Amino acid sequence: MKVDLYKTDGTVAGEQVELPEAIFGAKPNRHVVWMAVRAYLANQRQGTAMTKNRALVSGGGRKPWRQKGTGRARAGTIRSPLWRHGGRVFGPLPRDYSQDLPKKVKRLARISALSARFQDGRIRVVEDFSVTSGKTRDLYAILRNLGLTDRKVLLLTPEVDLMTYRAGRNIPNLIVRPAEQASTYDLLNCDVVLIQKSAVAQMERVLGS
Repeated sequence: MKVDLYKTDGTVAGEQVELPEAIFGAKPNRHVVWMAVRAYLANQRQGTAMTKNRALVSGGGRKPWRQKGTGRARAGTIRSPLWRHGGRVFGPLPRDYSQDLPKKVKRLARISALSARFQDGRIRVVEDFSVTSGKTRDLYAILRNLGLTDRKVLLLTPEVDLMTYRAGRNIPNLIVRPAEQASTYDLLNCDVVLIQKSAVAQMERVLGS
């Protein structure tokens, strides 16, 4: 499986890059992809939403009036949920939304996502580069040369590149990730997966075994 290698000026370099068929040519498993995306989104939830029930609202320790003989409805506390400033019934409480998946399932989901992207023609390989200046305009110029300024792009680098990340964090439609850290959600939440040439070997090392 070979694809053209692009230069940062947007032209084809004249050579092709071999993509591992085990990673980019597999049959996508839609159910596993769904499980991975669901787990990813669940793990983003903080689970800190909370309201106060009648036990947590301050006050209300004294019975407001005697049980009988007043002609009024009986009441045990001024913090009853029926009263103004009372507690909340069935409100949200802090909880742990996190989900875990087996490593094999996560690996299969990423392979499925990459294979689906390749089948849709949304994989591009570009020569290695690093935006050493850390300037957004320098990275934006590369995207403009590649005709990707109006597309949502996931840029996969072979390793952590802080300067390229810094240059790309102000570009709304761009996400920069080291290749081995790209999640299934990242791979699907973009129009084009832009892979640096050396990142292909990194992905093969992580996903190929």
